[in-house]
Amino acid sequence: MPPKKPTIYDVAEISGVSISTISRVLNSPDKVNTKTRERVMSAIDQLGFIPSAEARARAIRSTKRIAVLTPYFTAPSFVQRLRGVAGVLSRARCELVIYTVDSVEHSQAHIASIPIMQSLDGLIIMSLAVEEKDARRLRDNGIETVLIESWHAQLNCICIDDVRGGMLAAEHLIDRGHTRIGFIGDIEPPERYAIHPVKSRLIGFRGALKEAGLALPRGYVVRAAYTPTGPQQAARALLGLSRPPTAVFAASDIQAVGIMKVARQAGLRIPEDLAIVGFDDIDLAEFMDLTTIRQNLDESGRLAAEILFSKMAEPGRSLQHINLPLTLIERQTT
Repeated sequence: MPPKKPTIYDVAEISGVSISTISRVLNSPDKVNTKTRERVMSAIDQLGFIPSAEARARAIRSTKRIAVLTPYFTAPSFVQRLRGVAGVLSRARCELVIYTVDSVEHSQAHIASIPIMQSLDGLIIMSLAVEEKDARRLRDNGIETVLIESWHAQLNCICIDDVRGGMLAAEHLIDRGHTRIGFIGDIEPPERYAIHPVKSRLIGFRGALKEAGLALPRGYVVRAAYTPTGPQQAARALLGLSRPPTAVFAASDIQAVGIMKVARQAGLRIPEDLAIVGFDDIDLAEFMDLTTIRQNLDESGRLAAEILFSKMAEPGRSLQHINLPLTLIERQTT
């Protein structure tokens, strides 16, 4: 006789919680406390349990469903990455499902439950770290996954070298003759659930200055929250110093545009009085003639989707860990 398929009652027996609690874990995981959710998911993993409705849906569905899990859904850099993903999915006539997260618990709950409940064929995770147990759950449930801006040995990954990006910005400004160079970015963001590359960009920036024999005074490094007013407040503080820098590296293009606004309000000429370099090369950067570090946002989304389709078509293919090159794009702000 074929082995008996595990049921929700078996999950309840092993986890020691009620059927209704298991249902909440599967359908609204962010509404269950972390300890209980992990106990239930551990039992599900141990049994290999799949809800019967989801098993039927997986068997009869003809349209492929690809999910993107992301924080900062409205940030321009994420929109451009999604544009790259959507372009590939549209040609393949696949359904795109987007899940946004705004907390550690929300992120962990989605990553834990998606393989079990969401009837997905593939998953792209942007700027979120994946724990070993969650990577194993994704693999065990046959959900092909690609990470963007994060790395895991057992998953496909697309990354950039943020340290190198900071170095490129510093080297360019040094080549322009600047010796007093500041940095503005969200160095200690409050969100613990996302990958934060700003520190790495600062490390590379500081290292290149040191290599050139230049100091980066503490007062020249100003934290700026990723908000409409954060970069402007940081720029006023930096430019208000008795001996302000003649050049600034902003950790993102959006922050660089905020600095440009403050500089012009102060009557400074760009780049004669203040040179500015951003990071990302979002669409707005070209419009504003901003010198920036390009990380090929659309390309990262397109490549993630193509890798995903290759793995779905041929699950035995080797994992791919790709580092996309960074390029300094020189425009009118340096």
